[in-house]
Amino acid sequence: MSFQRACGINDVEPGSGTSVTLTDAAGKAHIVGVIRDENGGWHAISDLCTHGDVLLSEGDVEDGCVECWGHSARFNLVTGAATLPASEPATVYQLSIEGEDVLVDVDSTTKDNK
Repeated sequence: MSFQRACGINDVEPGSGTSVTLTDAAGKAHIVGVIRDENGGWHAISDLCTHGDVLLSEGDVEDGCVECWGHSARFNLVTGAATLPASEPATVYQLSIEGEDVLVDVDSTTKDNK
């Protein structure tokens, strides 16, 4: 598969995120958090906290990380690296902006999540 539309550029304000479900080439659904950091940079990360079933896109965005509102684990938006209490990193997806569209490739990740 390749990049697919996740949302529009006006759907997410800096310092916030939105949750979308996208399907990979094998037909597997991925819940993806499309997040804009406080500087307006765009990121796509697995939206479920690796410590619990909490949507990361609903957490606070600060210093290049998103914080899980459930247990305060933080995930780096570029690498997916986690802080305690989470021990597993989050999957980070490739993201592209084309015109007014935010596109995400759920088949291209920073780690093998299969």
